[in-house]
Amino acid sequence: MGFMNKLLGESGSSRRTEDYEELDSVAVPETEADTQVHIARISDKQDVIDIKDTVYAGDIVIADITRHTTQDRTMEQITDELQQVARGVGGDIVQKDEDQIIITPRSVKISREKLGR
Repeated sequence: MGFMNKLLGESGSSRRTEDYEELDSVAVPETEADTQVHIARISDKQDVIDIKDTVYAGDIVIADITRHTTQDRTMEQITDELQQVARGVGGDIVQKDEDQIIITPRSVKISREKLGR
């Protein structure tokens, strides 16, 4: 399994917080970062509140949507709401396969091109 598949998972797979291994921080020791990446799970519309607050605060969210299908009416409403948040803060939003949505704050754009071959 490649690094990105391990980080973001393969399409249709289910991930939990326990699936991520804690590594020692070497990039920014003893200081606070300006932007953080948060992992979230969207089980129902209530989960969108924390995601919105996090993006408004200037952080990035990778949200697991495996509990919904993209044709699910609730998921359509959630996606619409998150798109409004991304537009409102001048950020970006993409859906990765059928299982994740990535939302970013102002000045962070998501490339639509994959790295490598």
